[in-house]
Amino acid sequence: MFPIKIKRKAEKVFKLCLKKKVKLTFAESCTGGLLSSLITSFPNSSKIFSCGYVTYSNLSKEKMLGVSKKSLKKFGAVSAEIAISMAEIAASKGKADIGIGITGIAGPGGATKNKKVGDVYIAISDIKNNLGDVIILNLKGAREQIRLSSVDCALDLLIKYILNPKKES
Repeated sequence: MFPIKIKRKAEKVFKLCLKKKVKLTFAESCTGGLLSSLITSFPNSSKIFSCGYVTYSNLSKEKMLGVSKKSLKKFGAVSAEIAISMAEIAASKGKADIGIGITGIAGPGGATKNKKVGDVYIAISDIKNNLGDVIILNLKGAREQIRLSSVDCALDLLIKYILNPKKES
């Protein structure tokens, strides 16, 4: 189902989370639950995975997560601000150590004047330190390639963050 390179990265995330006793929660939009599906493909994934929210529409981002309607209107669903909000809320609601928020345009439609197909925002929030990072991507390819590349980048972000968590200054 997933390319071997991505599956191996997910296994690394899984093992790191087990070793460091890290619990994850994801809020996914353009990936439609692919990241959650990948992490839960490993036996005993409940030891590291709390829950996943697939919030594809603005309404689901509001109702399921609690992302503010005002923020969605101001920044648009495909934005760094919304990805960060999704990650923070997911971590909090899921009672997890780390939350990931992914939002973007996988295409082929959905582009606007300011946002293109392949624009993806991935945010990470560490509930202990109340800090987050966001990466902004402009991915190329067909819909499934953009979705898989988004998952791949989210795994890279998780590995980097778990190995070197930010500390409050």
